[in-house]
Amino acid sequence: MDGKAIRKIVIVGGGTAGWMAAAPLAQRLCQGPGQRCEVVLIESPDIGTIGVGEATLPTIRFYNQALGLDNADFIKNTQASFKLGIEFKGWGHLGNRFFHGFGEFGPAVDGMAGHMLWLRLRLSGMTGLPSHEDWSAATVMARQNRFTLPQSGPPSAGNAFSYAFHFDAGLYAAYLRDYAMQRGAVRIEGTIVDVELRDTDGFVAAVRLQDGRRIDGDLFLDCSGFRALLIEGVMKAGYEDWSAMLPCNSAQAVPSARAPSLTPFTTSTARSAGWLWRIPLQHRTGNGHVYCNQFTSDAEASRVLLDGLDTEALDEPRQLRFTTGRRRQAWVKNVVAVGLASGFLEPLESTSIQLIMDGVGRLVELMPDRDFHPALAAEYNRRMQAQYESIRDFIVLHYKLTRRDDSEFWRYCAAMPIPDTLRHQIELFRAAGRIVILDREGFSEPSWFSLLMGLGVVPQSRDPWLDRFDGDALRTHLERVRRAIAGTVAGMPDHGDFIAQFAAAPPVAMPRPASMPH
Repeated sequence: MDGKAIRKIVIVGGGTAGWMAAAPLAQRLCQGPGQRCEVVLIESPDIGTIGVGEATLPTIRFYNQALGLDNADFIKNTQASFKLGIEFKGWGHLGNRFFHGFGEFGPAVDGMAGHMLWLRLRLSGMTGLPSHEDWSAATVMARQNRFTLPQSGPPSAGNAFSYAFHFDAGLYAAYLRDYAMQRGAVRIEGTIVDVELRDTDGFVAAVRLQDGRRIDGDLFLDCSGFRALLIEGVMKAGYEDWSAMLPCNSAQAVPSARAPSLTPFTTSTARSAGWLWRIPLQHRTGNGHVYCNQFTSDAEASRVLLDGLDTEALDEPRQLRFTTGRRRQAWVKNVVAVGLASGFLEPLESTSIQLIMDGVGRLVELMPDRDFHPALAAEYNRRMQAQYESIRDFIVLHYKLTRRDDSEFWRYCAAMPIPDTLRHQIELFRAAGRIVILDREGFSEPSWFSLLMGLGVVPQSRDPWLDRFDGDALRTHLERVRRAIAGTVAGMPDHGDFIAQFAAAPPVAMPRPASMPH
């Protein structure tokens, strides 16, 4: 590299965030003619991580593809399964059940999305109309536990869905660690005890390890998790606390035995003071309870978690505390925070990996030279702020629209203040059947439609442009689409059978505890 190009990047912290940052940086900067940038990752043996099943969004596929990862090899090495969406139980009201599937609700017609065509029939009072979920191929597949990869070719029921993955987060980090180190990244094991700043401008010059080693660098990525060692501990970036509208501040996670049937979706079950997650992997099931400790005790939360398991627990629940929110600045001087160091949003819509991936992607796009022009940091911070706020609003939506009044927690959620941006989005859909997307890099119209309808918001009126469609002809068209989806899904293999043939992971010996609390 010539001129003022970055010569050395130091990543503080390993885990998912650290190695997701190291892999593409090593791929781009440590290889090829003329490249002279070092990528060094410092990982402490004293700091553990909570090994959980991780659920993702479909865009994880683009990250993997950009690295050139083989799909089957990745699935085998991370004990992964496929994910078509999220099943929600008990959200909105007791007994409620709906699905947030990945993909459209049938094809668009004359520029009108499939879900809007269904809404045209629903609001016209047509009787006997099936649920909008019948037009979501991903949802129909999930109901029947079926999966296959989307078919190539023109749009059809065989490719009218998208998919993501569930995987073991620890195994994914190890997989990317091997990838990054094979491409030139250097791993240093040690514990940081001091940070050295430049006298001239307050930039980080180096970090010092417990054994006395000094690791210098030009650019430092803070992947130290909630500790936020550099971005907060040194740069004092500040934190915007969103607890008032996202009151959950605790979680417990526990693995359990693999279920006999491998479901191709995540499950989120609302409980009296929060919600339970269930993430199926090839070798086990990941489970957790996200809750607010102002409305329940840790002991009761543990009981609810363990009682909600559908297979035998393999360990003791592990406790986690957090404050929902974001760093006011994720990039300060020559420090960029990635992952939990940059903020935390509960994993209700599987956005943790997405925020890491997009944070790294934006850094690659806005890579500075050693002058670190402030405009680059300003743009990075603007885009990260917009993404965090967009995801925040989407998650708050799940809580705010509740009609549950069976616990103090849900009564609080129904009454709590929400951002003006979210209030506008809800009111626009309720009044006129329109969905406004404020962040084009965030959740799309079908996702908002799934949540709004699933939580019981039915528009009072519809887009008048929809009235140009003849009702009877439109119903005939939609019924043809619904039958095509149903017929195509009926011919797909069982999800577990597909994985067994496509990318079965080797068996893993799971721990069996001597006793478990109940």
